[in-house]
Amino acid sequence: MNEKIKIDIISDVVCPWCVIGYGNLKKALIELGLEDKVEIEWQPFELNPDMPLVGEELKAHSARKYGSTPESSAQFRKEMTAHGKKVDFDFNFFDGMKILNTRDAHILLEYAKTQNKQTTLKLRLFSAFFTEKKDISNREVLALEVAAIGLNAKEAMAKLEDKEAFQQVIENESYWQKLGVSSVPTIVFNGKSALAGAQPIDTFKQVLAAELAKQ
Repeated sequence: MNEKIKIDIISDVVCPWCVIGYGNLKKALIELGLEDKVEIEWQPFELNPDMPLVGEELKAHSARKYGSTPESSAQFRKEMTAHGKKVDFDFNFFDGMKILNTRDAHILLEYAKTQNKQTTLKLRLFSAFFTEKKDISNREVLALEVAAIGLNAKEAMAKLEDKEAFQQVIENESYWQKLGVSSVPTIVFNGKSALAGAQPIDTFKQVLAAELAKQ
């Protein structure tokens, strides 16, 4: 195989299913021995682009947006925690947990891509939000997370005041939405085959095998 398989993962940082989807994809890549034969790029998608900076309490958000009851919300958190264990990820849902504005996080992920650390930052932000209970809409928190993976925090945070960096995220979001992406995670292989949702490992293996056969 001469060329790497290009994988675009359209996702949001506060999407638990995106954690599961990536975890299953990674396991599929490991089982097929393809870890070094793919190029992964994370694409922005804001589940709540109009979310105020103060965020919204998760239970209230789930009730307002999805019609969830306290019971169904609790069951969802229990199920997500179990799914997380299967991909070696700890979800620590807690009372008072908020859904946050993720625009700044997406801008920083675009910057991290230029430094070849996009996946590293994405996984760091997943852990910061879901496991470590951090407010990843807070710029002080973001600066620390960026520095934690070895990026220049001052340079990275300057992107948050850069109109071009802001516009790039908006344009990237629009591009994928115009192609029909309306939910996350959506994972696109070589710009053609797409899987929506946190698919099981075997499904990823089938698609990856099909892409290999084309090369």
